[in-house]
Amino acid sequence: MDPVRGTLVDRGANIVSAVMLPQADVFMSVKQVAAYLQLNEKKIYTLVNEGKIPATKVTGKWMFPRELIDRWMMDSAHGGLLTDRLVIAGSDDPLLYRAVTAFARDINALAQVSYTPTGTRLGLDLLQASRVDVSALHWGPSAESRTRHPALLRQHPQHRNWVLIRAFTREQGLIVSPSVARKTTDPQQLASPSYRWVQRQPGAGAQRFLMEMRRSSAQGAGELNVTAMALSEREAAAAIVLDQADVAPGARAAAAEAGLGFIPFGVEAFDFALPRNIWFRRLFQDLLARLQSGECRQMADLLGGYDLSETGDLVWGED
Repeated sequence: MDPVRGTLVDRGANIVSAVMLPQADVFMSVKQVAAYLQLNEKKIYTLVNEGKIPATKVTGKWMFPRELIDRWMMDSAHGGLLTDRLVIAGSDDPLLYRAVTAFARDINALAQVSYTPTGTRLGLDLLQASRVDVSALHWGPSAESRTRHPALLRQHPQHRNWVLIRAFTREQGLIVSPSVARKTTDPQQLASPSYRWVQRQPGAGAQRFLMEMRRSSAQGAGELNVTAMALSEREAAAAIVLDQADVAPGARAAAAEAGLGFIPFGVEAFDFALPRNIWFRRLFQDLLARLQSGECRQMADLLGGYDLSETGDLVWGED
């Protein structure tokens, strides 16, 4: 088989020598990638253990997708200008919305950074179709997120190329109008037909939360008095502000942002699902840095219910 010549661009020296690799080598071994990058094998293992280089384990051996290695190097060498897009979909969150909006404002026309709340399941479908770069998700209690969230991802053929990165945890419960908040904090009473509910679309994490909350609180599966539908938590809060409903499932932050009451019911994890190569993009790393910034932490305190102590942690990624 004829070899092809691969040229490596280095941050400091700009150009280093070419390395010969077989054209059919889609994956490189530790030895091959060390030669390709002109590093010793010990350094490669260090990069792998620190999660700083794209790699996957095959039958107990670390393998390196050549295409992702090339993208990783080009992104490092050119400051990320060759990967100038970060399109986020999935679950809705007020803090994430503010962080992305500020990021897009500051980066101006140098890159496209956007966030469209679609609900958890639709966000993952869009990620599978490569329509977006990142999908935000939440699917139940924080204590169960390290099993529930990977289980969701495994329903998609591309899941072996994905990782889960922790954004934060947040308080989840019921958003209620100020008048309801003065009357009761008992979820069972709110199941009465006299209270109007906002319902979320199928596949939304908040709707899943509501169903589980009702089962666990002995409310049963009786029909709620649903008077409004919403495609995001902020839209659900707006329905209450506009007097279209009295109660909606959602996060404390969504209630605080709209000046509404809140009945807490638990803490959930809010994670990012994304391809491994996107994980290494400068734009995504910059977004994580923003979420960890003092400014963002101050906003999290104002909105309430957030814990950013695990922001940026790798939650899951199949070997």
